[in-house]
Amino acid sequence: MPDSEYTYVGSELYLFEHARNWKRYLAQNIRPYLGTSVIEVGAGIGANVGYLYESQAAWLCVEPDPRSADRIRARIEHRELPATCRVFVGTIGDLPEREHATSVLYIDVLEHIEDDAREVVIAARRLELGGHLIALCPAHQWLFSPFDAAIGHYRRYAAASCRRLTVPGLRLVALRYLDSVGMLASAANKLLLRASTPTKEQILLWDRFMVPVSRCLDHLINHRLGKSILVVWQKHH
Repeated sequence: MPDSEYTYVGSELYLFEHARNWKRYLAQNIRPYLGTSVIEVGAGIGANVGYLYESQAAWLCVEPDPRSADRIRARIEHRELPATCRVFVGTIGDLPEREHATSVLYIDVLEHIEDDAREVVIAARRLELGGHLIALCPAHQWLFSPFDAAIGHYRRYAAASCRRLTVPGLRLVALRYLDSVGMLASAANKLLLRASTPTKEQILLWDRFMVPVSRCLDHLINHRLGKSILVVWQKHH
């Protein structure tokens, strides 16, 4: 298939594999919507599965980069990931018609897709009735930085742009910003450092010290600010 030649721009998959506190925080917010079967689109190297998996009967990792897909397969074979995980090389539009799930999951993926509105339509077709379409995206276009450009982002998101992606058959059930402290760090990077790629040391500093503070502060400000935005739709017909 044409997407089998896809390769990623940048090395953020491996950098953010070290962000364990962040992934636990994401999992806390995402798990309630997952249900019994998951299609994870743009699963990368499978770094999110271990944090999110809760005895789902099926977890399909959809990944367009064959090398990353091979990395997921190796993790399954070495029992680092659940045996219920499967891997499909391609995009969600390439999946066989029989593939449906109680949730379709995008973690830092929609911003890499030029026609994100069409992607939401395709994803909605894969949902079972009552299932959830879940997307975590970088927030605030004014934070668009050399790092965003370097790793192939088309845009960042806000509450209004997420609402505009709602299509017939889906209703918006959750919309919240995450990582308020990280937003301030991202603003400083954009205005002062202008770095195109964070170092491993910077990722660890953010993850170990900023993310725990964000977990408390986000709750206090009712998730009104943050470096990332989580949006969840439910299929109602």
